[in-house]
Order: sequence, then structure tokens, then C-alpha cells
Amino acid sequence: MDTRTVVEHYFQCINSGRWDDYLRLFDDNIVMDEQVLGRVEGIEAMSKAIEPLRANPNFRNYPQTFVVEGIRAMVRWHIISTDSHNKTLDLKGVNYYEVVGGKIVYFANFHDTLPFHTD
Repeated sequence: MDTRTVVEHYFQCINSGRWDDYLRLFDDNIVMDEQVLGRVEGIEAMSKAIEPLRANPNFRNYPQTFVVEGIRAMVRWHIISTDSHNKTLDLKGVNYYEVVGGKIVYFANFHDTLPFHTD
């Protein structure tokens, strides 16, 4: 799969709740710099990091704009979800990907963390 196809599948898997397929998009040695969780390394750590998303049937992440150049991609997105207190989460941000051999080897996201703070 080329970079754009991998990234498109990333959003398709999230929005259809296909989390095992989502994890298969990542290299076993994935490095992720996540805005809330910090650095996550390896597919097992990645699997644990997405457990809250797996448990949330309301989580949706809608891609808005794709920019792809070779093995690199950036996507501007819009998340609409609920948190564990049933509070609506509505945030926008950007993901950065590096895709090698049809697998995401590096991933980072950037967004406002305020919606994740509880009162």
C-alpha cells in the first residue's frame, strides 16, 4: 500500500471500530509521539494506548485535508466523541505519519489538550 492508502485506511478503521485492522497498519517497532500520552514505542504499547478508544463506541475521527509527499503524510482532522463522563469532545488537530513498506513506522499528533481536562 502506498502512503495515502495506508493513511486513508487509518481513518476507515477508526471510524468503523476495526481496531485490530487499525493496529495492523503499524510497524511492530512503531514510535508514536502522542499529545496526551507522550512517547509510545512498539506495537504492544500502541495496543494498550488505544484501549480507551476501543472502549468508546462514539469515537470518530474525520479527516479534513490530506497532504502526502513520498513516505510522509499530514492530515488535518476533526474528532467528535464523548469522554468517560459522557462529556462531548469536539476537537481539531493534525496527524503526521511516516510510512515505509506499507506500514506506519512513525506517528505524531498535535491538538488542543484542553478538552481532555476534567473540571
